[in-house]
Amino acid sequence: MNQTAAPTSGHPKGLYLLFFTEMWERFSYYGMRAIFVLYMTKMLLMPDDTASNIYGSYTGLVYLTPLLGGYLSDRFLGNRRSIEIGGVLMALGQFLMFFSASATGTMAITFMWAGLTALIIGNGFFKPNISTMVGQLYPAGDRRVDSAFTIFYMGINLGAFFSPLVCGTLAEKIDFKWGFFAAGIGMVIGLLLFMALKNKYLNTEDGKPIGKSVKPLDTKNIFYLVGSIALIFFLLNFKTLFNNNWDVIGWVIYGSMIAIPVIILSDKTITPVERSRILVIFILAFFVIFFWGAFEQAGASLTIFADRQTDRHIFGWEMPASYFQSINPLAIIALAPVFSALWLTLGNKNAEPSTPKKMALGLVLVAVGYLLIAYAVKGVDASTKVSMFWLFSLYIVHTMGELCLSPIGLSMVAKLSPLRFSSLLMGTWFLANAAANKFAGTLSELIPSETKPTTSFIGIQITNLYEFFTVFIVMCGLAAGILFMLSGKLQKMMHGIK
Repeated sequence: MNQTAAPTSGHPKGLYLLFFTEMWERFSYYGMRAIFVLYMTKMLLMPDDTASNIYGSYTGLVYLTPLLGGYLSDRFLGNRRSIEIGGVLMALGQFLMFFSASATGTMAITFMWAGLTALIIGNGFFKPNISTMVGQLYPAGDRRVDSAFTIFYMGINLGAFFSPLVCGTLAEKIDFKWGFFAAGIGMVIGLLLFMALKNKYLNTEDGKPIGKSVKPLDTKNIFYLVGSIALIFFLLNFKTLFNNNWDVIGWVIYGSMIAIPVIILSDKTITPVERSRILVIFILAFFVIFFWGAFEQAGASLTIFADRQTDRHIFGWEMPASYFQSINPLAIIALAPVFSALWLTLGNKNAEPSTPKKMALGLVLVAVGYLLIAYAVKGVDASTKVSMFWLFSLYIVHTMGELCLSPIGLSMVAKLSPLRFSSLLMGTWFLANAAANKFAGTLSELIPSETKPTTSFIGIQITNLYEFFTVFIVMCGLAAGILFMLSGKLQKMMHGIK
């Protein structure tokens, strides 16, 4: 028996290599995300709505490009090589952001677009492939898969916890460029770790390597790759180049949400059972848009709220606004084992909620989080700062919702996907995150400010923070109710997979 094989009662060692690789990549991503809106509003002096729009476009495209990475991985590169390509590009992107923060004027903006392009494409190669490899470490039907994804998710959040503290301190207390530089160093560490240990640990329990290259990349697909890089850079610069406010990135992302499922379901090799299971993935992906659209305010409107209307003083020391983004990952590190044990205990008693019901519960909890912060700001004017307790409470409740939805969602895609479509369908799941993040940027633009005191959403005027946060309460509450009603039908469509 291969030395790297794992006993059926534990986990393969390869899981922990993927854990630490993902931890450093998430350190890089969340470190940059924690300071990005602050960098645009404070250093580049962009209006809040412009910064929110760019934030939404960036984070949306970050989750769109896994479709490209998943396609090239399934057919040519394999998971391993895709992860390495993605790591190199993301490290380059962070260092380009460092140059952006070191420059001024037009050069700062140009370096920023170049850095965002590299980060977006790099994430497309990295994200779906490392998630897919977690599922490949286990035999079909192995009950450890849910637990493995929960452990993997803790790795994500360990990196996400430290990064705002490190990058946020460097950015807000010294200079933004050092925050981006630290994010780049984190990505380099993760990449080197993966390259050094992949051959030793990334094997199945019977010793077969996973994620190897399928065949050499042909000229046509190299052209597609280069063209995609140029297209992303063009899309990011569209408004500047054409002096036009048309949100072309939004149209691309939302259009993809319609086109990609149609393309996948039109494949004639899909069996009726596979088609039914894939439909469940797409239906649940629609509902997670509402969850992440509300949740991802953390990097946009909630960061602006933390910076301007939250009392951050602790014994005379002012805590950086970016620190609040460490609350969520720290709570996940603490609560993930609790939720993992809860699902296991309920499962042993045949009382575990179905995947759709868990996701509906997640939507309920994110609505409750906004109910707390709405209560805190009701009747408070723009010049008054509220206690950090309210924002802290929101992030804790949102974390509980995230643990009901996100790791369970990754596990569901891994179990419901036909093997030949595994990376592409994982990429499609992240496509829902792309739409949600773009939607989050659009929603963040609604936050009232000094330069834009009144905004509107579907014809409803928003003049204060209470009305702004109420949008999320209503949106997530309605989505949760509908998903609860559909959960029984969706469970049947999963054909025995729980």
